[in-house]
Formats: sequence, structure tokens, C-alpha cells
Amino acid sequence: MRRIARAISKIRRNVAEPLTVDDLALAAGMSVRSFHRAFRAVTALTPLQYVKVVRLNLAMDLLRDGTRDVGKVAREVGYESGSQFSREFKRHFSILPADVRAKRGS
Repeated sequence: MRRIARAISKIRRNVAEPLTVDDLALAAGMSVRSFHRAFRAVTALTPLQYVKVVRLNLAMDLLRDGTRDVGKVAREVGYESGSQFSREFKRHFSILPADVRAKRGS
């Protein structure tokens, strides 16, 4: 559990950076295969699914609380493509990021 916690800490500290399973396994001091299996056992998600969820939840917070536009939020949480960000955000939250921002203003 402590090794997985190190990887989760790395994810949270570097949310906007490109993160690979190899990087996270190294941070945890485990082989990629062992890390992937242990990470999934602890979180019920693959490492990359977990990274995506952390990024999308942070994006939701930024859209609700800030004045940043959707494109800026996408970049701040590690997405290079605004359209990919919008698709994944909509799939995860069932609402478009622009609609979250619009609700904030109403």
C-alpha cells in the first residue's frame, strides 16, 4: 500500500505532466507488471484511468471555482487537445465543460 501511495502522490503533484505507467512504477519501486496489478487492487482502476479521473476532477473544480476558459483548464490539467478533454469530461460527468462554466455564471 505504501508503494502505491507514493505513485498516487506523484500523480497528484504532477497532474499536468505526461505520466506513464513506467514512471509511476519507478516511483513506487516496483516492476511495471507488479505495479499495475497492485495499483488496480488498491484503487479498482488502472494507473492511467486513475490519472484521468484525477485530472477530470481537478478540471471540474477549476471550472466551478475559477474564471479560466475551458481551453486553459484543459492545458492546466494535462490535456494537449481541447476536443479530447471535452469528450472525456462529458463521458465522465455527463456534462460539457463549457456548460459547467456557464452554470457558474448564472
